[in-house]
Amino acid sequence: MTTRATSMFDIESWDEEVYDEREGTKLARVRVAKTFRGDVEGASTTDLLLAYGAEEGSAAYVGFERLVGSIKGRAGSFVLHHTATSSSDGRSATWSVVPDTGTGDLSGLRGEAEISLGPDGEHTFSLDYDLG
Repeated sequence: MTTRATSMFDIESWDEEVYDEREGTKLARVRVAKTFRGDVEGASTTDLLLAYGAEEGSAAYVGFERLVGSIKGRAGSFVLHHTATSSSDGRSATWSVVPDTGTGDLSGLRGEAEISLGPDGEHTFSLDYDLG
């Protein structure tokens, strides 16, 4: 049975290093730290690879995020796989729990997540999950 957990999160740090830039495009590595509050409580570290396009707003990224904390009181950790693109045509993104990365009370965790931005810039994280 799939359950939904919803939380707010804050980005505590964003450390970006450009490693290739030419003809209006650039490639970068980013390390992001976040804290979560709500159904999901805890902290995460994310490593991303970004590609910025020559047109404003065009970009793509992939990455992995390890979240340590709890989901609705069940303690452990898990890894999310991120992939996203954006352009003037729109945006697409997927975040999925990497199979068999759940630990502790989150062992066996499976799921898909989404992130949305509120009107005041707040970040909301929603996780549709199953613990088998």
